[in-house]
Amino acid sequence: MKIFELTAREIREKIRKKEISPREIISSYLERIEAIEPKIRAYITVASETAIEMAESLEERLMKGEDVGILAGIPIAIKDNICTKNMRTTCASRILENFFPPYDATVVNLLKKAGAIIIGKTNMDEFAMGSSTENSAFFPTRNPYDLERVPGGSSGGSAAAVAAREAPLALGSDTGGSIRQPASFCGIVGFKPTYGRVSRYGLVAFASSLDQIGPLTTNVEDCILLFYVIGRYDPLDSTSAPLPTPSLEEMLIPEAKDLRIGLVEELFGEGIEKEVREGVLNAVRYFEEMGASLEWVSLPHLSYALPCYYIIAPSEASSNLARYDGVKYGLRVDAEGVIPMYMETRDKGFGPEVKRRIMLGTYALSAGYYDAYYLKALKVRSLIKRDFDRAFEKFDILISPTSPIPPFKIGEKIDDPLKMYMADICTIPINLAALPALSIPAGLDPQGLPIGLQMIAKPFEETTLLRAALAYEKAHPFLPLKPSL
Repeated sequence: MKIFELTAREIREKIRKKEISPREIISSYLERIEAIEPKIRAYITVASETAIEMAESLEERLMKGEDVGILAGIPIAIKDNICTKNMRTTCASRILENFFPPYDATVVNLLKKAGAIIIGKTNMDEFAMGSSTENSAFFPTRNPYDLERVPGGSSGGSAAAVAAREAPLALGSDTGGSIRQPASFCGIVGFKPTYGRVSRYGLVAFASSLDQIGPLTTNVEDCILLFYVIGRYDPLDSTSAPLPTPSLEEMLIPEAKDLRIGLVEELFGEGIEKEVREGVLNAVRYFEEMGASLEWVSLPHLSYALPCYYIIAPSEASSNLARYDGVKYGLRVDAEGVIPMYMETRDKGFGPEVKRRIMLGTYALSAGYYDAYYLKALKVRSLIKRDFDRAFEKFDILISPTSPIPPFKIGEKIDDPLKMYMADICTIPINLAALPALSIPAGLDPQGLPIGLQMIAKPFEETTLLRAALAYEKAHPFLPLKPSL
C-alpha cells in the first residue's frame, strides 16, 4: 500500500513506530497531487516548499525525542477562506486574489501545534457562496467519481482532495451545508460541529450566525481525531462556547445500541430522488441491526427553511462583504473619484453569485423591508429550532439524506440559481438551528455515484453523534468508499 492510501490514524501509527518519516509522507502526497491534480483541480495553492520545510523541522524534533503533537507529520488541506499566515488566502475571489494574511486562524494555529503539515489551500465557491464549486473565480473542481460532475460546494476542493487521496485530512466551512453536501457528493465523511464548538477566528465571514469550520476525512476515526484538535474554546471568538473539549477516548468508542433514532419525514419526501431515498433507507438498517430503534418524526416548519436561509444568509453577507471596497486590502480598481472606485472595484472583484447575494441581502435589510423580510425570517428560524428541540425530547439522533440528489453534471444547474439552492434543502435547517451534523456515505447509486446519509444530534452532543457514526461505519461492509481514478 502506498503512503497516500493510508488513513491519518495509520500514518500516525507508522510515524510513532518510525516506519516512515514526515519527509516521505509529504513526498508521497506531493507526487500524488502532481499526478492527479490536472484532472481534479482541488487546490488553488499547493504549498510544496512550506510543506517540505515543515516536514524537515518535524523530523529534527522527532530525532531529538520531542513531543511533536497528535497529528505529527500528517498533511492537511485547508479551505481557502481560512487565514494562513504568509500563505495566499483568496476565498476563490478576484478581489482577494493576492491577499496574504498577516496571521493564522485559530484552527490553523491548533493544527500547527498538533504537528499537522499544511499541504495547500483548496478551491471553493467564491466566498463560500454555492453548492458546486463552479462559482470559483479561478476554475471548477471535478468529482473524483466522475470527472464530468461537480464535487459539491462550497468546500468542493477540500472534499475532492480527500476523496482523491490528495490529502488525508481537510478543513472546510459550513454555512448551509458546505461541508456535508460535498462530503456526500465525494463519498467521504464531512462533519459540521455545533455552532460555537470550533473557533471562527480567522475564517473569512460569509454569514456570521451560520458559519462553522469542520473536518472532511475518508473515515470517522480520522474525523474524530481532527475534531479533537480543533474543537476548543477560543477567547478570540466572541461566539466560541466556553466548554471543555470532548474526550478523545470516549469519542472513539463505537456505540449505537439503544439509540433512539428519528427519520425526518419532510427530508425523505418531495424533491428527494428515489435512488437517494432508497439508498439512505437501506443504510439505516445497520442501526437497527446494532440495536437502535427507528421511528418517523415530523418537523413541520422545515418547508420554510430554504426561503428563511436565503434571507438571513445574504443579509449577513451584504454586511460582511461591505469591507471589500478597494481601500485597505484586496483588489483596487482606480477610477475618477472615490464612489466610482468603490463601484469599479466591487464590479470587477466579485463574481455573479456573490453580487446576487449581496443585492438580495441589501434589499432585505433596506428601510421598509427589514420587518417584512429579515425580522420575519428570524422568527421562522426560531420555529425551525423549536421543531428540532421537540424532536430531541424523544430522539437521540435524527437521520435524513444529506443531499436530495446525487452529484450533478458541471454546467447543469449553474444558470438556474433556484435549482442550485435546492441542492442544500436537507442541510440548511441544521445551520439555522445551530446543531451538530455529519454526512457519512450510505453507498453508491446505480450509476456508481455516492449517496450521503446525514446524522443530526442535540447541541454539543458531538460525542453521541460521532460514536454512532463510528459504529455505523464499522458495521457497513463497503466503507470507506474509494473512487477508481
